[in-house]
Amino acid sequence: MTYVTIMVCLAFEQSNERCLAIAGEMVERFDARVAGVAAAEFSPPLYFTSGEQADKMIERGRNAIKTRLSELESEFRTAMNRSTKDVEWRSDMEIPLRFVAREARAADIIVIRQSGGGVLTDPFSVVNPSDLVMQAGRPLLVVPDEAGSFDLRSVLVAWKDTAEARRAIVDSLPLLRKAKDVTIAEIAEDGSREAALNRTDDVVAWLSRHNIAANALVPEENAHAGVALDRIASSIGADLVVAGAYGHSRLSEWILGGVTQHLMFESTRCVLLSR
Repeated sequence: MTYVTIMVCLAFEQSNERCLAIAGEMVERFDARVAGVAAAEFSPPLYFTSGEQADKMIERGRNAIKTRLSELESEFRTAMNRSTKDVEWRSDMEIPLRFVAREARAADIIVIRQSGGGVLTDPFSVVNPSDLVMQAGRPLLVVPDEAGSFDLRSVLVAWKDTAEARRAIVDSLPLLRKAKDVTIAEIAEDGSREAALNRTDDVVAWLSRHNIAANALVPEENAHAGVALDRIASSIGADLVVAGAYGHSRLSEWILGGVTQHLMFESTRCVLLSR
């Protein structure tokens, strides 16, 4: 298993510099093709008018979106042409979440910029990673602007004995094979450290059969999982955290769990999330 096609979701109004840099490193590392995606849809103001004035407003708004999408394509191609010649661009005037989730069928993994808190975002121009991970059916590599190097000298797998964590570790196998050090860490939230050690030892043994050397770590202190994972990631110098994306549906909205929220919106290192 490897990443044959890496998809990069470009932010419409924010900086894409770090996201494109990390995507470029991945494209070179896996000798992959790369597809850039972006979308936005004109959103009429609350004081929307009608008639000729409305038509002109809509035309101006749509033209501005077309211009910005063209700028993003140029930015993407300039960044990616240094890494590969197999470059594709996909964009449309559409609700961006809907567009990117649909286009995800063509990718092995999606690289996306970390959004600011994930609550008050404009659905007409912003792809919220918390929504995309629930709909894409592909792993997300969430890149914060503060992310440093991506040399995979150390990777932390945040283990929890759930289907989401199992999918995440399978989705991350190409990255784990290139990592120098892999740590499987579980926070024993149920208080049974011995059971947690047995589970993480099983994961280490499973990885060894995939020719990936890893070590297990279950801290003795029973801290909040997000805080504990940050502490472990810092202590081992991890530049990537792998985790399952946990959440549930409340009416028609996805509500992420606390640890997933922390990793997705507050981490200063790249996070691979799978649902």
